[in-house]
Amino acid sequence: MQNIKQLINKIATLDAKNLFGHDFINTWDKKETDLRQLLLVAETLKAMRDNNISSKMFDSGLAVSLFRDNSTRTRFSYSSAANLLGLAVQDLDEGKAQIAHGETVRETANMISFLSEVIGIRDDMYLGAGEKYMREVGDALTDGFQQGVLPRRPSIVNLQSDVDHPTQSMADLQHLVKYFGNLENLKGKKIAVTWAYSPSYGKPLSVPQGIIGLMTRFGMDVSLAYPKNYNLIPEVEQLAAKQAKENGSKFEIVDSMEAAFENADIIYPKSWAPYWVMGERTKLLNNKNHDGLKALEKQALAENANFMNWETDEAKVKLTKGGKALYMHPLPADISGLSCVNGEVTNKIFDRYRIETYKEAGWKPYVIAAMMLTSKFQNPAQVLQQMLNNASKRVLF
Repeated sequence: MQNIKQLINKIATLDAKNLFGHDFINTWDKKETDLRQLLLVAETLKAMRDNNISSKMFDSGLAVSLFRDNSTRTRFSYSSAANLLGLAVQDLDEGKAQIAHGETVRETANMISFLSEVIGIRDDMYLGAGEKYMREVGDALTDGFQQGVLPRRPSIVNLQSDVDHPTQSMADLQHLVKYFGNLENLKGKKIAVTWAYSPSYGKPLSVPQGIIGLMTRFGMDVSLAYPKNYNLIPEVEQLAAKQAKENGSKFEIVDSMEAAFENADIIYPKSWAPYWVMGERTKLLNNKNHDGLKALEKQALAENANFMNWETDEAKVKLTKGGKALYMHPLPADISGLSCVNGEVTNKIFDRYRIETYKEAGWKPYVIAAMMLTSKFQNPAQVLQQMLNNASKRVLF
């Protein structure tokens, strides 16, 4: 209980400006104070649940979820987060909605929002489309609220776009904070964000972009590694370099896992499709060029096969600081000899850090709940203190 009170007191000292009444699309849209407050709110919510204290601050209301791509962790984390705060979850199945009959984004956004508090969207399939769609929904919600159609404007939470995956990167940051003791201890730590081989095609760019776009905000040295022509969105790479310079840290791009792993404190090997592939894929999809898509997939997989040595193994891990860098992954990983013949990481290495990756993922429900809470309540410290004062048991017996 004392720890919870201390966390709430810390929240009260932070003057966050871009959380209440705002959508959460990209981490770089937020100030450092906003992100610090979000981390503390997530930690407080976890502490309350661990101590059997209810955090149901909504008596009713919907949290709408729209997943345009497959998901396990984020889908269940979103539902868990909504339930933690007292909201009911309603999935928007576009195939069953009037969207299939030509209903516009503007109309859909308003029709699902009469009693909704939050809308979570995953739209990461098409480069140049996911974030654009989220902002289009946001504009429609603002219009509906201003015109008196909606009693409250629901806030949008980005559950992964083509550009950023803020719920993942913030959960990753929260995991690092707990692993290394506090946020200040992350300064000067080196994180290797590297491409890794996968036998599949078309993995989004948003996870590595989210990591380099966030960790450079907090004084971490980021080493980004990928084979030639496997770059991320250039503007995001430039943003990471700019943020590192502003925060006195380092950002580099290297062309081997070994170079990135050298003396690293944290390693984050994750496959992604090259920027040019994702751009070409979007064009082919928009043109309904199915033969072109098949040809692109064949080309991309053949190119991937040239870099099967981009696998996290014992030899590469020995290059890290003390040979004991923390391995991170958003899951599911392509595990060599287990989920595939050759993949991102050996079975032995993954199993060594398996529980840590589960703990990493375990922060996501609390991070999403914190995004929901801070977008709907102007004074989160006051709300959390009231919940603590009430001390209603989450489990009654």
